[in-house]
Amino acid sequence: MEEFDQDDLTRSRAVIEMLTVANEYCLFFETAEKQETSDILTYFHRLGPLLYLKGSLLPMAEVSEEAFAERFVTEEQWEDIFKTLRHKLGPEERYYIHDHNYDTQEASLAENLADIYQDMKDFVMLYQKSLLESRQNAVVQIRSLFGGHWGPLVLQALGAVHRLLYSDQINPDLFQEEGDDWLY
Repeated sequence: MEEFDQDDLTRSRAVIEMLTVANEYCLFFETAEKQETSDILTYFHRLGPLLYLKGSLLPMAEVSEEAFAERFVTEEQWEDIFKTLRHKLGPEERYYIHDHNYDTQEASLAENLADIYQDMKDFVMLYQKSLLESRQNAVVQIRSLFGGHWGPLVLQALGAVHRLLYSDQINPDLFQEEGDDWLY
């Protein structure tokens, strides 16, 4: 068995747990065409919070050699995931969010889930290269993307999925201001 430095943050419990959850996410969405729509929604409803939690626990790592940073998911791979999800989710994949100016914007659940997939797959693939520099870049990259890309997408998508799964139980009066019909 390979020995490693105890100070190597790339092999910390938080990173290994993030890697495990990211890998599970990728494996599931790579077989989305075989899944029922309800299974896709339920899976993300359960895994999304764990993904977010594990992302928030990632350590601050440093990169000794930035040349090892790579991206692996091609545009075609992303498109395949996106199109499959868009087809599976149908008209339910569109929802509305408020941007930083509180303007209403249309969002795509399929696009969000595919974007999260891309960040997770790139992390898993780079980490698996086994070189310390590759693992460092994988951890730094996924942690950075958590703050500005996939973390917010998980939160948005969870809201949309929650509304889809529990639409018959949500009391619209809790969220509705006079004249505001954002929930429906």
